Amino acid sequence: MRHPAQAVVLAFLLADVVGTALLMLPPARTGAGGADPLTALFTSTSAVCVTGLSTVDTPHYWSTFGQLVILALIQVGGFGIMTLASLLTIVVWRRLGLRSRLTAAAETKALGPGEVRRVLKGVLLITVSCELVVAACLTLRFALGYDEGWGRASYLGAFHAVSAFNNAGFALYSDNLVGFVGDPWICMPIALAVIAGGLGFPVWLEVLRHRRRWRQWSLHTTMTVGATAVLLVLGTVLITVGEWNNPATLGSMDAPGRVLAGFFHAVMPRTAGFNSIDYGDVAGGTLLITCILMFIGGGSAGTAGGIKVTTFVLLFWAILAEVRGERDVEAHGRRIDERAVRQALTVALLSVGAVSTATVVLTELTEHALDAIFFEVVSAFATVGLSTGITADLPGPAQLVLVALMFLGRLGPVTLVSALALRERGHLYRLPEGRPLIG
Repeated sequence: MRHPAQAVVLAFLLADVVGTALLMLPPARTGAGGADPLTALFTSTSAVCVTGLSTVDTPHYWSTFGQLVILALIQVGGFGIMTLASLLTIVVWRRLGLRSRLTAAAETKALGPGEVRRVLKGVLLITVSCELVVAACLTLRFALGYDEGWGRASYLGAFHAVSAFNNAGFALYSDNLVGFVGDPWICMPIALAVIAGGLGFPVWLEVLRHRRRWRQWSLHTTMTVGATAVLLVLGTVLITVGEWNNPATLGSMDAPGRVLAGFFHAVMPRTAGFNSIDYGDVAGGTLLITCILMFIGGGSAGTAGGIKVTTFVLLFWAILAEVRGERDVEAHGRRIDERAVRQALTVALLSVGAVSTATVVLTELTEHALDAIFFEVVSAFATVGLSTGITADLPGPAQLVLVALMFLGRLGPVTLVSALALRERGHLYRLPEGRPLIG
């Protein structure tokens, strides 16, 4: 029987291929003929991997049909191919076999196979509820604040709500959301939707279950919520201060507008590619801070990318335990399993390797500055979608590298490696212990 991780990879590949084929159809674009294969592949991969990078102007290049295809790919990618497959299994067979339960648990990061059925229902409820609320808020603002017709306002509201909750970052404006940089009625609903989608479904299910008893939260939920709050506050402060006097970004705005923009751009690297300022004009320090936030990403089993905040926090606690000379890694009154620490280290190092390799390759393929290339690579791998504006200028081979990075970043290094393994291998013996010199 096929390994669950292999099924995840094949499912995403199938969605990507179908999306590419649909976007190559003549009705999918506004001009004559269909999109070329590379443009269709790049856009499809970016949508199904909920990234947001694009080599073309989304509102002008793609027709309404093409935009709806992108929207569907975003929803499918954010919801999770294996989650949808498990839901179909419930509908058709009214039950999940053990193998299917384990497969769904691997994709949704459920606490146990027995909880998968409840998780799937909760995922659907949370997704639909959040997207409907955000879509309603945005629709009202577009209609009443920008004189859009109710039909157009509803379309804009629904598209950006789905794109935000799924951390995709696709927008129906050529400058993304730069035109709304000082509008809290547009920026705040989108930012809150990004946070909601990026926390992860298990976190939301537990928060709703114990909404008045936060002390009963699991270690995973405590770490995810706590780290998210800390990173949002730090990101807001650092980005706002760094761009406060930059006339090309925040310098020309009033104080509340600067804080709003700073908060918005502390949220987006978590990982949605919306932007209300031009990243081509930001300071070098802001680019570096954004890269760090993008690489960390959001919560596990959510719509965010990156190495995930739990991985980052686990490594922090492991370093702290080693510095203190403690034998066990402990956090929030719990001892962390050694396998979890090894998994976190593996994910982090494989991710660093992927980003480093891609940066070197793109440096050889393009003439762009290293900081812009590095920013683009991290954005693609972390499935963020932010860019300094070089995406469309990259040659075909460089765009294919980004396609591979988006796919790898969405599935995760460990999942991809596991998918290539035919079976797990165990040893019936242990070798003598060795201790090489470190440092």
